[in-house]
Amino acid sequence: MVYEAADMHASLLGFCHKSLILGDDLIGQSLRCVRGIEASQDSISLEVMRSVCQGGPEHYLGQDQTLRRMQTEYVYPEMGNRTSPREWIEQGKPDLISTVINRKNEILAQPPRARFDPVLDAKLREKFKIHLTADK
Repeated sequence: MVYEAADMHASLLGFCHKSLILGDDLIGQSLRCVRGIEASQDSISLEVMRSVCQGGPEHYLGQDQTLRRMQTEYVYPEMGNRTSPREWIEQGKPDLISTVINRKNEILAQPPRARFDPVLDAKLREKFKIHLTADK
């Protein structure tokens, strides 16, 4: 169970959009780890191993099955920078916090996707101090 992880600080006394965005990468990786490793005929791939090791290029990078497995089994972080230190320097040392702030601004610039019935929305706004504008 992931509880009070992403964006929540001081036992829910604080909230941070940047932490929420960064937490998405971390929780995605955690969920992948919890899912476990599948052991099936396809995932074990004895025939692929035999062809690569005994008659092939001795690496799996050219195998279609390797690409399929990478796309389903590996978590590619949205915000985390996985470049080498050299590549990071060559890219101008991109700052993670700046990247996250830019992503936060992109998200907040979009109209909210959650919609309430207009009557319910009006009642909620009457009862609570809501800072988001009603989307017409």
